[in-house]
Amino acid sequence: MSLKLRIQDDMKAAMRARESERLATIRMLLAALKQREVDERIELDDAAVVSIVDKLIKQRKDSVAAFRQGGRDDLADKEAAEILVLEVYLPQRLSPAQIAIEIQALVAELGATGPGDMGRVMAAAKSRLASQAEMALVSAAVKQALSK
Repeated sequence: MSLKLRIQDDMKAAMRARESERLATIRMLLAALKQREVDERIELDDAAVVSIVDKLIKQRKDSVAAFRQGGRDDLADKEAAEILVLEVYLPQRLSPAQIAIEIQALVAELGATGPGDMGRVMAAAKSRLASQAEMALVSAAVKQALSK
């Protein structure tokens, strides 16, 4: 079963269970998926769905930080709850240690030597680890590996 079909099935289950917050989050996700399909005139595969879910989670994390800073804990809690619903659709993530191992192998493979190779290593890392790791952690691991 594709990830998109699983999300649609979860929406139906949330409707039956009358879980309004979860249903609203899933509908928002499906709207984002549909918008991308219409804009680009494509059928999304699982990798594209994961990238959209990643983007939505990042937006919500930024919103949580902004709401907490502004003293709006009620809105921050709502966004945090949406993050929990969205995280269900992400594949198992690599740990920071596993990311560091992958980056070390990638740096050796590309022959990267210093901070000047950051862009080249990040481009390769993004294509290899995009659905497996949060790119902020990957970026930090690349910086550390290239600074040695």
